[in-house]
Amino acid sequence: MSDDRPTRRDLMKPVQLLGLAFGAAAFAGIVTLVSMGFFQAGGPEKTQPALVLALIVAGVTFIAVLLIVSLLLLAVDPAQVTKTVDKPVLLPDQDDEAPDAAASGDPKA
Repeated sequence: MSDDRPTRRDLMKPVQLLGLAFGAAAFAGIVTLVSMGFFQAGGPEKTQPALVLALIVAGVTFIAVLLIVSLLLLAVDPAQVTKTVDKPVLLPDQDDEAPDAAASGDPKA
């Protein structure tokens, strides 16, 4: 393993976030097209409304994913952006945990 651990900024690049939102939008659009029968022989009177609805669903999905991910990024402390990520983010630090009084044999506890 290399000693180069990625920083939070490396993990959350804007191009990757846009790619994630675009991928989710493309998936939602394709699922909408398939569920409305766009790829079946039905003529232009059935394919045009399916295409319009799929574009609307894809656009809403793109904006929603981009908004949700950007709001989640606001939860990151800016002072920790340059720190390396070497443990799970949501686990507490080992230094913060106080030893349990009952486990140490303290009779006052």
